[in-house]
Amino acid sequence: MLGRWLVVAVALVAGLGLAVELWWAFDPDANGTVVSMFSLSNEANVPTWLSSSLLLGCAIAAGTIAASRPPHARHWWGIAIALGWVSLDEAAELHENLGGHLELGGVLYFDWVVWAALVVAVLAAVYWKFVWALPAGTRNRLVAAAAIYIGGALVMELPLGWWTERAGSDSLGYALIDWVEETMEMIGAAFALVTLVAHRRKFVEAA
Repeated sequence: MLGRWLVVAVALVAGLGLAVELWWAFDPDANGTVVSMFSLSNEANVPTWLSSSLLLGCAIAAGTIAASRPPHARHWWGIAIALGWVSLDEAAELHENLGGHLELGGVLYFDWVVWAALVVAVLAAVYWKFVWALPAGTRNRLVAAAAIYIGGALVMELPLGWWTERAGSDSLGYALIDWVEETMEMIGAAFALVTLVAHRRKFVEAA
């Protein structure tokens, strides 16, 4: 049931986001307020709220798993804290403060991705044993969810940076690349939330 509602929510928000981007690009009389409210390229709006809420839900789910004192409880607490931070970052754009220090260009135009990639690499090294010890179903789904989310949040920043350096951010091309990025983030976060809730029900409540 949760999965179905999340599919509807993500599809609705992503669909509206794409619709307003096309409206803005092809209709000079488009309502800017409506576009800003639903555009995935803007912040402090409906898509931002959904993304931040999904991540916060993941943090809470991981925290409830950790509170039940399962094996590797400290790792679960770490996941809860990390997801809580990402939820806050989604709402407050904290990662933007990491950019502009390396003076790079091209696909690294948004140079905060360098620091983010280092953090992801460190977390992967610290958590790989924990992830491998998870039940196969949970492990595979969480890895897939993480791949989708990181693919959007980090990897899609590369073509977005390349485009921004050459054509700026006020174009349909920028909006479409950013739409893919943000949609992947929502899909990854929603998939992770469903997986974490299912893991809690199956392996924690049954213990």
